[in-house]
Amino acid sequence: MPKYQPANSLESPRFSGVRTFMRLPHVRTTEDVDFALVGIPFDDATTHRSGARFGPEAIRRSSIMLRPWNPALDIEIFRYLSGVDYGDVPVVPGYIEDTYERIVQTFTPLFAAGVIPLGMGGDHSVTLGELRACAKVHGPVALVHVDAHLDTLDEYFGRKYNHGTPFRRAVEEGLLDVAHSIQVGIRGSNYGPEDYVGTRELGFELITMYEVQDIGVPAVIERIRRRVGDRKAFFTFDIDAVDPAYAPGTGTTEVGGFTSREALQLVRGLQGLNFVGFDVVEVLPAYDPGEITAYLAANILYEMISLVALQRRAALAVGRS
Repeated sequence: MPKYQPANSLESPRFSGVRTFMRLPHVRTTEDVDFALVGIPFDDATTHRSGARFGPEAIRRSSIMLRPWNPALDIEIFRYLSGVDYGDVPVVPGYIEDTYERIVQTFTPLFAAGVIPLGMGGDHSVTLGELRACAKVHGPVALVHVDAHLDTLDEYFGRKYNHGTPFRRAVEEGLLDVAHSIQVGIRGSNYGPEDYVGTRELGFELITMYEVQDIGVPAVIERIRRRVGDRKAFFTFDIDAVDPAYAPGTGTTEVGGFTSREALQLVRGLQGLNFVGFDVVEVLPAYDPGEITAYLAANILYEMISLVALQRRAALAVGRS
């Protein structure tokens, strides 16, 4: 029986207790742990609306309704997995490079112990720190990047580290198996066609939202699966990939995105890929009426955890055969 599981909401009310993701125990350990939620409350690299530093808190608060059985994927998560809320990275407000060091220090022991971390941002700059930690253990990984924005620009205001630049830095630093990496859902106005050209020149496959609308989510899922193959992969989901009608609580909104149902369909469709890490970023509670964005982010993380449970169930089935 997995050691760490959520509190039983049939024995204690959901509204009671200290807020952790899915009411998991807040335990900072890697022993007997298969996955760990980690908050990264940093938003000093954003270029528009700030406040995503409060995203982890909002996601935790909105996750209390999540239950152990995922009927869409028919998986009882805690039959196969032990999980904890690992707490937050001790970020350094105003100092992104110091914060990157703290992220690497926090995430590297998790990767090294075989624990699958799920980061909760924070703006999208934080993913670079997670990928640095991931590469220390796993080497270059394939990236599945769902977002409204490319985040492959070279610089903002002469600065290399920003929430619009992490994946160019990740390629330059050799953190990604870019030949098996893909960006999905990109849309909105740009500074020029060189933005799309630049990301393809880095080696990414690109599926814009305009193409998603033409081919449909099932075809997108199949292209992601072909692109990643059997490579180890990191899945990063910027909540602004979702249309602001469904996820208004974010810093850089773009109309015409995924519906919440399509977002969940996309994540569920990636079962069987060899994910070693995940994150959901850019949740900004100050612009989130009714907490609908945070609820969606919590459910996306839940589906990601379910993918890990499916992976474990399949491995156990092979072991018994």
